[in-house]
Amino acid sequence: MKKLFSLQSVNFLFSFIVLSFLNFVTFAQDSASSSTTTTTSTTTEATAVQPWVWVVGGAVLLLIIIALVRGNSKGGGSGHTDKVTYTKTTSTDDNP
Repeated sequence: MKKLFSLQSVNFLFSFIVLSFLNFVTFAQDSASSSTTTTTSTTTEATAVQPWVWVVGGAVLLLIIIALVRGNSKGGGSGHTDKVTYTKTTSTDDNP
């Protein structure tokens, strides 16, 4: 069976879509056309993020990056194929 898409092209396409979406979201929040500005002041307590949250988030991000870089290597999907040539010689004795 012939593969239609390689793993690298799928990773590239996924990354391109995610980055394009993030670019769209950042431009969508540009409020340069706003002519009125309203300022309200509220007092809230800032909650600090615990250090273990950063460690867990970094570990998860690292695992995702490793999974994307390694690809699917379980089923021999490393992209390496061997070509084997088998030669068979036969002879017959035809003495009429």
